Amino acid sequence: MSILRWGVLSASILCGTAAAGQGLQGVLEAEPQVPLGHFTTALEVKPILSATRSSWVAVRDWESQDYVYVTHIWAWRCGLVQLEVSVNSGPFEIWPLPECHMDTSTPNAILEEDGLPYRTFAPNAVIEIAVRVTYDDLTTETARFPRSAIQLP
Repeated sequence: MSILRWGVLSASILCGTAAAGQGLQGVLEAEPQVPLGHFTTALEVKPILSATRSSWVAVRDWESQDYVYVTHIWAWRCGLVQLEVSVNSGPFEIWPLPECHMDTSTPNAILEEDGLPYRTFAPNAVIEIAVRVTYDDLTTETARFPRSAIQLP
């Protein structure tokens, strides 16, 4: 993910010009889809995320809270421009993605300074999760998961 593109997206979200799940095409331009072998474009990561859709999100009951993890998406984020999550059929909410580490040999690595790829909710509050990803070619994919399908032990 280029710094320029991220800056444009961040500014548009903060200014309210890109509503969740819509308007991105008017705010962004699709990235060139040149495979470089670093898994930093939609061309490279879309086949992986499509094939591993069942791993996009997980929920775990831990220490009297529901933890919703998006670790798998974070691990392939460099071909994405946006991640949105809906809990229990609520509205989609943008969950910020960490910057890609383009100056390293592993741009998709999750580093300590990236923060943690989860959010917490009240115990047993999460019944269903919907996830929508927007790739850097501006295509989207959406998946919906009942708790039973994504529950970690």
